[in-house]
Amino acid sequence: MLFVQYPKCSTCRKAKKWLDEHNIEYESRHIIEDNPTASEIETWWKASDLPLKRFFNTSGMKYRELKLKDKLPDMSEQEQFELLATDGMLVKRPIIVTDNCILVGFKVKEWEEKLL
Repeated sequence: MLFVQYPKCSTCRKAKKWLDEHNIEYESRHIIEDNPTASEIETWWKASDLPLKRFFNTSGMKYRELKLKDKLPDMSEQEQFELLATDGMLVKRPIIVTDNCILVGFKVKEWEEKLL
């Protein structure tokens, strides 16, 4: 299992604590130091059944700074994948990647259903 996270993010810290408390093994990946590539994001999105917008950190400063709320509707999927790959701060986190599921964000109920 891959745990893509930003250590300074309080939600990521809660998610890490949850994983540790449930003795779930994972490989941790720092989203800023090792940002997901466009092809990784595309693969995860296709496996997730989520709208592509869910992969954007819509509450982040970078998202607002770039005025993406207005720009995303006019961008192609490929352009969005490439944009997400430019900066880890644009990507919603944490992300869990397993053989069976992709989880974006930390929702305890969803994590319990998929990981326990």
